[in-house]
Amino acid sequence: MLLRLFLLCSIVPIIEIWLLIKIGRVIGALPTVGLLLVVSVTGAWLARSQGLRVVTDIRDELAAGRLPAAHLLDGAMILAGGILLLTPGFFTDFLGLFFLIPATRTLLKRWLRNRLERGLSRGAIIVHRR
Repeated sequence: MLLRLFLLCSIVPIIEIWLLIKIGRVIGALPTVGLLLVVSVTGAWLARSQGLRVVTDIRDELAAGRLPAAHLLDGAMILAGGILLLTPGFFTDFLGLFFLIPATRTLLKRWLRNRLERGLSRGAIIVHRR
């Protein structure tokens, strides 16, 4: 786990710098900064609107007496997307937007569910009950 965290913290900045240089060479320095600002503002707006929608959905589910598990996962993904948008760079902005767009978030939830089901069926994930 520590190795994965080390690789993540060292590889992601390298990817970000590489992308900034490549995009800056193609479109120029000021348009690159402008594009980063546009993506960040758009992402912040999307995080806010999606977050408010999920909070409303959670409140509605709780009022109906149901557990809002799917909406809580949506909220966690929106939070992760917002955090990724705070880090400067195109790679993390793309990942952040991936977490914020409802259609791609649905794909990510489906992937997570399949991975969890495989882990449970293989015994790689163990759930303890009290």
